[in-house]
Amino acid sequence: MRRTSGIWFPDVFGRVSVFGRARTFRRVNFVGRVAGGLTLIVVLGSTGCNYGFRSGSFPDHIRTIAILPFDNDTNRFELTQEIHEELLRTLPGALGVTNAGADVADAVVQGRIVRYDLTAPLFRADQVGTVDVLQRQVSIRVEVELIDRVEDVILWDNLGLSTQGQYLEGEPEEIGLHEAIELIAQRIVDGAQSNW
Repeated sequence: MRRTSGIWFPDVFGRVSVFGRARTFRRVNFVGRVAGGLTLIVVLGSTGCNYGFRSGSFPDHIRTIAILPFDNDTNRFELTQEIHEELLRTLPGALGVTNAGADVADAVVQGRIVRYDLTAPLFRADQVGTVDVLQRQVSIRVEVELIDRVEDVILWDNLGLSTQGQYLEGEPEEIGLHEAIELIAQRIVDGAQSNW
């Protein structure tokens, strides 16, 4: 049913509206865009793009990593084991590689613990002259190298990597220590991934 005097026109789907032609063109334009977009996606998908994702995106020839215990220049001997355990837990998964022995690994992480400090960055002095410590801070400084053993090059190094972990006065020092060690592992991951 079409009224030629002007106002009522059926649209493509048989419905009648005041401006049927304008709506028809909009709907066809929208459907055309959607169909064109889907066609483009199918064409691009079928061309076989060689792009893929790999965690850490290391060079392709590096599949295994050896994480050596750090040398320790401090009097806190337990740091060597605690840092080593955290790196063993964190690095392989974050970098997309697997653990291996130092004699067969494609890459090696090695380092040295240079400094360990305990400070009180947040304190309050009262009128009598006594000082109340509110917060303490553990600072650890390490030197780290990530070496590509296949091509015999240093992939990444940081000879002044320093992290801090904070804890409140009533809490044990281990809270700040674990925070600082976790930050060391994260900074090594960030640094190793920054080149790729």
